[in-house]
Amino acid sequence: MAWIYLIIAGVFEVVWAIGLKYTNGFTKFYPTLITIVGMIISFYFLSMAIKTLPIGTAYAIWTGIGAAGAVILGIILFGEPKSIIRFFFLALILVGIIGLKVTSTVNQ
Repeated sequence: MAWIYLIIAGVFEVVWAIGLKYTNGFTKFYPTLITIVGMIISFYFLSMAIKTLPIGTAYAIWTGIGAAGAVILGIILFGEPKSIIRFFFLALILVGIIGLKVTSTVNQ
């Protein structure tokens, strides 16, 4: 269940990161509300996940999901640059997430 909590936390990290862009410096009510709710949900599920997962692994995966999601949605929603090199580095983040997941139970 901890891994599911961590994935949910990561998804809501993407929600609040993208929402933050729409807040215009916290001057727009609904985007600000969505951002704050996204933060609360993200932190709640992260806190549930780290009850059983190693903090280093959980935190790195949480931020990795958030970073990867923000890059992808930044390209889709905001027209941010897309290039082979950006996708290469995005793939490295994903490989790191998978590697941390696979090795989190080794030698326990």
